[in-house]
Amino acid sequence: MPDEGTSSQAAGDDQAAPGAGHRPTDQAASRGSERDPVAPGSASALPLPTPQSPTTTDQLTLRFPLDPKLGLSGKFDTVPGKEAAPGAGRKYTYAVEIEQGLQLDGELFATTVQKTLNDKRSWASGGLTFERTDSSPKADFVVRLASPETVHKTCSPLVGDTSEDNVSCDAFGTRWVMINAWRWAQGSTAYGDDIVGYRQMLINHEVGHRLGHNHEKSCGAGGIGAGLAPVMMQQTKTRVASEGSMKGETCEANPWPYPSGKLTK
Repeated sequence: MPDEGTSSQAAGDDQAAPGAGHRPTDQAASRGSERDPVAPGSASALPLPTPQSPTTTDQLTLRFPLDPKLGLSGKFDTVPGKEAAPGAGRKYTYAVEIEQGLQLDGELFATTVQKTLNDKRSWASGGLTFERTDSSPKADFVVRLASPETVHKTCSPLVGDTSEDNVSCDAFGTRWVMINAWRWAQGSTAYGDDIVGYRQMLINHEVGHRLGHNHEKSCGAGGIGAGLAPVMMQQTKTRVASEGSMKGETCEANPWPYPSGKLTK
């Protein structure tokens, strides 16, 4: 079944291949309920961002109207722009693409991906650094913002039925990290009201799969604070621990692999 991923982690980051074939085949799609209600006040009265809108933290705090069953052409445009890797360490180069016809701000999405991955609390703390390119063929992997139906057509044959809970996936066996635009736009009730944190978690979780990390099911796993959800917990679906000393308890929402800002050995 798609949710039966193990709690193991991949080998060290130097061995983590960015492309197809690295992630163990028992790792499934990240899943959360398609029927989750969204936070009050998040309905379609909110304006859609446009490429002319400033890319600011304020924009990132908004939820945007999107049909949870939206299906588009499956054709993608690369978001233009390059951002150098800001740190030392093992460098991954990635591109950002947005599906044609998707009424969301590709610049806002791309900027958020770059800032999130290179945050000191993110995978960068583990000796990695991330560089955005607008040449998709040369990138180690491609982060795609896609309509729900396009995500399902891409992901379901590879990792399990993402349409069951309307979620994102790292498309195992391809170069694509697929971000479900409905989840990006609306968030998840299971995660909570912090839409900025949810979007950061969504990026870190799916790129974490690309780096070889599997799902975790215990609060505080991986050496983080005892009550925090690990970023590799399926927080879109639930924050209730199913393993460990806090089994049955609700972990605190957490978007970061290393929330203390440094790698715990």
